[in-house]
Amino acid sequence: MENDAGNIAFKSDAQRAPEAAFERVLPFLTLSAPPFLKRLGGLSMLASLATGLLCGCGLPTSGPRGEAVERLAAEHVTERDPDRLPYCLVDVDPRVTDVVKRAQYRLAGRFADQRPPARVEIGTGDVISISLYEAASGGLFFPIEGGLRNANNLILPNQIVDESGNITVPYAGTIRARGRTVRGIQKAIVDGLKRRAIEPQALVTVVERRNAMISVFGEVNQAVRFPASLSGERILDAIARAGGLKSQGHETWVLLKRGANIAVAPFESLVYEPANNVYVNPQDTIYLFKEPQTYLAFGATGRQGQVPFDSWRLSMAEGLARAGGLIDERAEPGWAFLFRAERRETATTIDRACDVVAGPYIPVIYKFNLRDPSAMFLATRFPMRNKDVLYVANARTVEMAKLMNYVRLVNATVHEPIQTALTTATLVNTIKGNVTAPIIALP
Repeated sequence: MENDAGNIAFKSDAQRAPEAAFERVLPFLTLSAPPFLKRLGGLSMLASLATGLLCGCGLPTSGPRGEAVERLAAEHVTERDPDRLPYCLVDVDPRVTDVVKRAQYRLAGRFADQRPPARVEIGTGDVISISLYEAASGGLFFPIEGGLRNANNLILPNQIVDESGNITVPYAGTIRARGRTVRGIQKAIVDGLKRRAIEPQALVTVVERRNAMISVFGEVNQAVRFPASLSGERILDAIARAGGLKSQGHETWVLLKRGANIAVAPFESLVYEPANNVYVNPQDTIYLFKEPQTYLAFGATGRQGQVPFDSWRLSMAEGLARAGGLIDERAEPGWAFLFRAERRETATTIDRACDVVAGPYIPVIYKFNLRDPSAMFLATRFPMRNKDVLYVANARTVEMAKLMNYVRLVNATVHEPIQTALTTATLVNTIKGNVTAPIIALP
């Protein structure tokens, strides 16, 4: 016989007992059957069908049997089959639950620095204003003929930081501006003038920032691009500048891009988990997009198909309840499985043996033994993720009941034509007047 994976499985004598018994009876039925029964031609076919059903093969089901999930996971470890996708089977316990919870999509995990920007630097394209001061007349900018005045000052035309990152100040020459703060530019100007002017001072103000900008767009009421603030602003402040969200928060995700670093998190995690409401930095890009979260439910659950989260987070227990719970007549509580393409770092943290495929994601099946009361508490803490597959396998007794139904079907299929043939023969004999012919009836 073939097992679930399509491989030939060798069975023990105990496993072959039902088949052997049927095989011993089959020759007797074939040899002792009357000629008109032999002409029916379906006895061997029915016998083969019954033999296959007795060994448990070919029974209809809504998914893999629990034994198959466990057995094939062990086979993937010992023997790699190129025709199958290997996966990792994980028994859920408190440590596994904690690892999975820490690996949720959150901004705080990727951007751990909770401090505001330390400095806002001048960049290419920024417009600045420069005022120069001398302590007395008779210096570089104010000749003696102008009279003695306290605090002589000169306001230069606005300077645009050029593509090289520089500005030009008379007598001080080219001053590097890009990558410096306002205070750093002031010091550079004073250093360039102190041998020419009388106790020079410089005052630099930013007229327009075009470089240290923060962009917010997507599912907001008004896309906006604004300069970074020295006091620091958080993501929710930036979203408020854009007029807030267009739709409900539980269906909205926030993407924060900072250089080559990108992180995604549900919008409501910024509200309910304040650590995710990180400070924004110059050149940050915030993109909000709408993506309703769903999962798939199969097997011995009350509801089959795609199920929406309808919230920004969902636990395994809540997901099972949304899918209608376990069907009491079918479900095996010890075989509740959650299929997920888990990120590599999370899977290998759970178990190094989970490194079964190359790439950023590893197929992982989380197993919940809901016959254990403590597993119910774990299910309330275990977070589900978008596009998860929830599957509950049938109990062994369900498979046996299906088998018995098929045995009854085979029995009826064999019995009915025999009964019809015997009834026909009896009727023919009666019509011919052969009243001594016995009327045979099968039980």
